[in-house]
Amino acid sequence: MVKSLWNQQEAEQKEGLDELVYRSNLIGSDRAVCNWGGGNTSMKTTEIDFRGREVDVMWVKGSGSDLATMGAQNFTGLRLDDIHPLFEKDEMPDAEMVAYLENCMLSQKHPRASIETLLHAFLPFKHVDHTHPDAIISLCCADNGQEIAKEIYGDRFVWVPYIRPGFTLSKMIAEGVRNNPNAELVLMEKHGLVVWGDTAQESYERTISTINEAEAYIQSKQDTPFGGEKVRSLTDAERKDLLSAVMPVIRGQVSQQEKALLTYDDGENILEFVNSHDAKELSQVGAACPDHLVHTKRVPLFISWEPDANDIDGLAEKLMEGIASYKEEYQAYFETNQSEGDIMFDPSPRVILIPGIGMVNTGKSLANAKVSGALYTRAISVMKGTTALGQFVSLNEEESFGIEYWPLELYKLSLAPAEAEFSRKVAFVTGGAGGIGSETCRQYVSQGAHVVIADLNLEGAQKVASEINEEYGEGRALAIQMDVTDEAAIVSAFAEVARTYGGLDMLVNNAGLATSSPFDETSLKEWNLNMNVLGTGYFLVSREAFKLMKKQSIGGSMVFIGSKNSVYAGKNVSAYSSVKALEAHLARTIAAEGGDFGIRVNTVLPDAVLQGSAIWGSAWREERAAAYGIKPEELEDHYKKRTTLGVMILPKDIADAILFLSSSKSEKTTGCMITVDGGVPAAFTR
Repeated sequence: MVKSLWNQQEAEQKEGLDELVYRSNLIGSDRAVCNWGGGNTSMKTTEIDFRGREVDVMWVKGSGSDLATMGAQNFTGLRLDDIHPLFEKDEMPDAEMVAYLENCMLSQKHPRASIETLLHAFLPFKHVDHTHPDAIISLCCADNGQEIAKEIYGDRFVWVPYIRPGFTLSKMIAEGVRNNPNAELVLMEKHGLVVWGDTAQESYERTISTINEAEAYIQSKQDTPFGGEKVRSLTDAERKDLLSAVMPVIRGQVSQQEKALLTYDDGENILEFVNSHDAKELSQVGAACPDHLVHTKRVPLFISWEPDANDIDGLAEKLMEGIASYKEEYQAYFETNQSEGDIMFDPSPRVILIPGIGMVNTGKSLANAKVSGALYTRAISVMKGTTALGQFVSLNEEESFGIEYWPLELYKLSLAPAEAEFSRKVAFVTGGAGGIGSETCRQYVSQGAHVVIADLNLEGAQKVASEINEEYGEGRALAIQMDVTDEAAIVSAFAEVARTYGGLDMLVNNAGLATSSPFDETSLKEWNLNMNVLGTGYFLVSREAFKLMKKQSIGGSMVFIGSKNSVYAGKNVSAYSSVKALEAHLARTIAAEGGDFGIRVNTVLPDAVLQGSAIWGSAWREERAAAYGIKPEELEDHYKKRTTLGVMILPKDIADAILFLSSSKSEKTTGCMITVDGGVPAAFTR
């Protein structure tokens, strides 16, 4: 049962449009009541127009908003006196309706009004709410739904057959309500619920009570969901191991046209469905609601697979075959239903169901992939309710295409921010909590990427990730504690990245340390420390990244952070300089092998970057000052003066070079070294 969240004390503090915002946020906060981005609400008021006249106005949700988070700025005010004459029309095409409503707007600064604006305007009630509750859609997607609705609601409802939102549906609903003086709600076949009230609370509480009446009836009929269990779930550890192995395979296959990020869900409700006897057949019936299929496509990809923790190769093969078949079927669906001017979306699946493992979702970002998953979770809930009542029915192929490629739905998608250079890409940065690493992570994210901040200093990595996520949104950054000398920890880190994002596009090998001592005083311990962290560590990290990139088969980029010492033999740094030279050559050898797989490997050679550096806050500062015969506080000036440009090198300078080498601007560059040192003649590479 859904709970009423109405707080009278809080509600009394809201006036005018804020009252509508409050109600809308309550409705949207429970996804069993309203889908992400779906549903719409309205309120009719009297306002003063630009000429000082009182006008009747309806405030309605703006297109592309989400009820859970929208504010007053996301609503549109329309003059009702201009809208009411439309009811006398017999028909009105979508384009004409949209153009007409734009002329009814109280202010052109408001967003475009909801697709279902006329549904609200034609109903003569002050407050109107349209939602997509699981229990109601269960009823509306049952082949016997109208008959069952009579058992639940008597004569208090109006049933309207499925028709795409717009003028005709709005008028059908209004006429149905006018013709039934007992009507308290409208049930929209294969779609959702409409209720109303004289007050905001009455409308909200009617939504809740109407849902709970349906929910109680469904619960009284439920027996064994989905025909019972057909296969058993793998253990949590087995599921994680398999997902780590196959998610990069999936990502590669669904990223052939446009790159995608992945997420997964193996919750009990998901496993109950994918493991059941009826899951395969039910999943292919169609979307549970028009609002679902915009994000989930008409049907998911169901993998017919007998769960086996040791069958990684078998599962990977079935996934590749399944995704290829899905794309072919989607293309046929498009070609059968397309109209002139339609451009086919990426044909890859948004939802992949795997018995024994759960659900994998794809999207242009982690947030979008999660939306697809959240909506299909709602679809599973709907199917569970519907099959307790009768047979699950959905939009047919033509109806589905009519929603998926509907210009008014495409307009909503156009409201999303433009994609940037690193949108749809994932970067893995070692030493991500330090000066260069953290600046690189921030720049990547500012240009669309998702980043993994790997550092031995977990607290520092978490701080950077938290700041990024607060500014750019949940999930844009992931903090991982990782010792680059620990092979098992590195393997585990890349497995977590595969499960979290689906794979990897860019690696920045940046973890570092530095020691200084005269050659004859260099101990084996010091030598091994440099070799382990800067040599073996770079090898281990890049090897695991290389494996993952190969598995994806969509290319990739690696950038090694070397040093001017990679090509310059400095005093008292034999261990550090030697391993920095090793790094530069290791990068070139990987570049030589990576070309066949579209994997580019380049190196940045900085001079001393003192700002924000943990290395320069250690004994290294004193050691280097001693080598030059100066005081530690004189180092900055010393390094600046020795460059031909007379400049200090900052973390941003290195990050700029890293992003250039990762970007499409250098897509034909590999095996290259770029110096960012202000010009140190002794370190010129040529």
